[in-house]
Amino acid sequence: MNTNKYRVERPFSKDLVNKKISGVCAGLARHFELPRLGVRAAVVVIGFMMPLATIVAYFVAALLMSNRHY
Repeated sequence: MNTNKYRVERPFSKDLVNKKISGVCAGLARHFELPRLGVRAAVVVIGFMMPLATIVAYFVAALLMSNRHY
C-alpha cells in the first residue's frame, strides 16, 4: 500500500526537446501540465516586474534542474 500520497512521480527537469533558451519553462510546464506558451508568457511578465529576481531564479533553475529528453 502506498502511504505517501504526496510523492511526485515526475521530478522537475528541463525539457530539452521543446526548449527555447534552456528548457526551464518547458520543463515546468510539463511537470505541472500547463501550456508552454502560458508559462513562458508568465515568466516574461514577471521579468518586467522583477527583472533581477527573475534572471537570478531562471539561471539557478537552469543550473539545478536535470536534463531530460522527452
